[in-house]
Amino acid sequence: MKVFSVFGITQSGKTTTIENIIKELKKRRYSVGSVKEIHYEEFAIDDEGSNTSRHKRAGAELVTARGYYETDILFPRRLSVEEILKFYQHDYVVLEGVTDSNVPKIITAHNIEEIEERLDRTVFAISGRVSNEINEYKGIPIISSITDIEKLVDLIEEKVFEKLPQFLEECCSSCGYSCNELTEKIIRGEAKREDCSISQSNIKLTINDNDIPMVPFVQNILYNSVIGVVKELQGYQKDHKIIVKIGE
Repeated sequence: MKVFSVFGITQSGKTTTIENIIKELKKRRYSVGSVKEIHYEEFAIDDEGSNTSRHKRAGAELVTARGYYETDILFPRRLSVEEILKFYQHDYVVLEGVTDSNVPKIITAHNIEEIEERLDRTVFAISGRVSNEINEYKGIPIISSITDIEKLVDLIEEKVFEKLPQFLEECCSSCGYSCNELTEKIIRGEAKREDCSISQSNIKLTINDNDIPMVPFVQNILYNSVIGVVKELQGYQKDHKIIVKIGE
């Protein structure tokens, strides 16, 4: 799953940019999901006094509202982006207004000042209203999502990669970088997605069909534990594929 974020000040062209990106990605036959960050403290999709609100107040840890045309699952807390993405199985997921996730980013802005306020080493493109004035800033292409959406999505296909895990630096960095640093280097063409040690693992853990990323230290513990038991069994052959299923 490839994930990127589009963020910028209100009325800078953020939603229009995302809308046009989604349309072009769909035109190219990709499956697309989206996540919208709402910067409003009083926001709640659940009205006070509604039946679902009463369920929540009574202590339900997860509430689902099923209508004729949509189903809404209500968590009584703020989920992290990593938790939210576990619900997605799409080719691309577009985050709107999300800045706290380790993913490539597109800034939308009115002017250079707004770009400067938000620019960091994970930004690979700029769009929005400023694209009417200039076509590049500090080596980063500025592309209109209205008049040149094909070029913008070409760049997305080039720069956005399978999402890296988000481990703390002290937990991993076995590739030589933190997860954030590796993201920056991949965007600048100084590293590859395959440089992540997690992607080179010879052991995979899934829980309820969700892949569970593991730092190399944990991989080694699990790998050595399984091999230590299985190699004592009749039929074991070194370097052959082993599958263990629990909870069928």
